[in-house]
Amino acid sequence: QVDLVESGGGSVQSGGSLGASCVASAYINNRYCMGWIRQAPGKEREGVASIKPDGTTTYADSVKGRFTISRDSARNTLYLQMNSLKPEDTAMYYCAALDPIYDSCSESALSAFGSWGQGTQVTVSS
Repeated sequence: QVDLVESGGGSVQSGGSLGASCVASAYINNRYCMGWIRQAPGKEREGVASIKPDGTTTYADSVKGRFTISRDSARNTLYLQMNSLKPEDTAMYYCAALDPIYDSCSESALSAFGSWGQGTQVTVSS
């Protein structure tokens, strides 16, 4: 069982910044590919960013240069810093973790095969 607890998110005007965090167990945080996915009403689920246990990161083209994913192993916490937010970033954001049996770590793999948390809402107004 993969327990992921998100917090953060919120509402901001276009161009603003928000952050989100996700607490997982030390086992998950140190061994799993982790990341963030999002889903807006009426739209398909989209992988946002991923981070390997070694710190290697990947980003969806739609957020590259604006979002930063990071992890704090001492706190067993995953972060997503979202800058220069746009209305199209509005969605429910989910922390995701992918079992190491999947020999892949990317935002698309997390979206397709990962386990998710309960989500945190991000709303960007124009």
